[in-house]
Amino acid sequence: MDADRKIDINIFKTVTRSIAQSNDLGIMADHLSQLLISALEIKGCTLFALNPQTKELEVLASSGMSIQYMNKGPIVFDKSIGCIQTKDTIVIKDIEATDVLQYPEEARQEGVAAIVSIPILFNKDTIGALRLYHYETWDISDHDVDSLLLLAEIIGLAMVYTRLSNSFQSIQGIISETLMTS
Repeated sequence: MDADRKIDINIFKTVTRSIAQSNDLGIMADHLSQLLISALEIKGCTLFALNPQTKELEVLASSGMSIQYMNKGPIVFDKSIGCIQTKDTIVIKDIEATDVLQYPEEARQEGVAAIVSIPILFNKDTIGALRLYHYETWDISDHDVDSLLLLAEIIGLAMVYTRLSNSFQSIQGIISETLMTS
C-alpha cells in the first residue's frame, strides 16, 4: 500500500462532531474506531485506556478485530508496544520484521500485517493508546501519522472531559437526592 494521505479535514470534522455530541465514552470510542477503519481502509482499530493501578491497557472500544484476538491476554504497560512508555508513535510496517509485539503469534493468526500504536496523552501523561491494525504491510504517510497524533490528543481531551462530566453529573445527582430527602 502506498503512503497516500488518507486523513483530511472531513475526518477531523466528523471526529470533532462525534466527540462534541457524545457524553458516553464507550459510544464515542466505538464511533471513532469505526470511523478510522473506514477512513484508513484498514483491518481494525482499538482504543485503550490505561489503568494506572494495574499498568494494563483496557479496551474502551474495538472494531474489526475478533473476540479471540481481543481476549488474547492482558496488554501490559512494560511488555506492550512501547508507545505507552516512550510517549512516541510506534509504526510497525511489517510485524514479521519486529520483536516488540507482546502477542506476535496471535497477531499473525488474526491476519494483522502492520500496526500503528499512538499514545493518548493528557497533560503530558499517558492515559491510553490508539492502535490501528492493517491486513497488509503499511507504509503510512508522515501526514497521516501527524494527523493521527492530533486525533489522539483530541481523543485524550474527550476522554478526560467525558469522565469529568460524568463525575459532575453523579455529584449533582447525589446533591439533588440529598436535598430532596432533607
